[in-house]
Amino acid sequence: MVKIYGGILVNIVLVTGAAGFIGFYLAKRLLEQGKRVIGIDNVNDYYDVQLKEFRLDILSKYENFTFIKGDLADKALIDKLFAEYKPEIVVNLAAQAGVRYSITNPDAYINSNIIGFYNILEACRHSYDGGAKGVEHLVYASSSSVYGSNKKVPYSTDDKVDNPVSLYAATKKSNELLAHAYSKLYNIPSTGLRFFTVYGPAGRPDMAYFGFTNKLRAGEKIQIFNYGNCKRDFTYVDDIVEGVIRVMQKPPAKAVGEDGLPLPPYAVYNIGNNSPENLLDFVDILQQELVRAGVLPADYDFKAHKELVPMQPGDVPVTYADTSALERDFGFKPSTSLREGLRKFAEWYKEFYMK
Repeated sequence: MVKIYGGILVNIVLVTGAAGFIGFYLAKRLLEQGKRVIGIDNVNDYYDVQLKEFRLDILSKYENFTFIKGDLADKALIDKLFAEYKPEIVVNLAAQAGVRYSITNPDAYINSNIIGFYNILEACRHSYDGGAKGVEHLVYASSSSVYGSNKKVPYSTDDKVDNPVSLYAATKKSNELLAHAYSKLYNIPSTGLRFFTVYGPAGRPDMAYFGFTNKLRAGEKIQIFNYGNCKRDFTYVDDIVEGVIRVMQKPPAKAVGEDGLPLPPYAVYNIGNNSPENLLDFVDILQQELVRAGVLPADYDFKAHKELVPMQPGDVPVTYADTSALERDFGFKPSTSLREGLRKFAEWYKEFYMK
């Protein structure tokens, strides 16, 4: 069991990837709570920049929000940011996401997920220089992708995860290893969160539910991989944010081992719905909610627009989170049903794209 503090009072939070999907929702919740949020994002064109600007426009209305457009791979910028704003908690969500894109553009993953994360770790390390209070907790996004082709389900953080099947997964596992080393060497409290298929309004267009919606609306066929025999532990974005906020306030406790050296104040948790859904059932609910919201007409011929195809390289047939540790240590388990989450997405989609 990971020992955690009773909780810390937080005023200044650095959220990397603030223009991203989870980063936006987290920053918004923290701003509503009166926290000072420093956001950084390179606002790249991996997907529609208008969506990122939409998120930033909402955040910019809060007086306690400061945004820096920049890249985590820019070490001088990161060092300057830490020196100027002195964040008490760092939530590192900036990363190049996506499994398939890592096959065609691997450089983006090394720059953002490896070099960028190293720069964050170094800045956290030096935040203690001169006896300063420094960063009280580093929380960072890992991914269910680290489980690779693990046959045992549900996936537990106690499982061995040494066989990634994509570069994206390998970079996320590397983040966990790097964080452990820095926690051990410099006594930096750090917690990695393995997210399981996050979805919701204003999400990432490269995710299946969003891509399916775009294609169906354009009259194109959607491809359902592994002939529909995939299961995903879909997690609604509000549940993810609630989990992150609970975790960030309770860092792993600092302790000294028998050798007189720090025991690493380090933890990793799954955040998932603990209830995987079959991809065909997921598509069926999505279709119903798109019709209900008026995104698609009631007489839409879904059968003619679906194609069952083989598994894609780097994909896995099932993701399924064991969330017992999260429940035990934080009293939290995601609870939003798939229908409720997809209904909110469909309603947002109509408002955003079909005004």
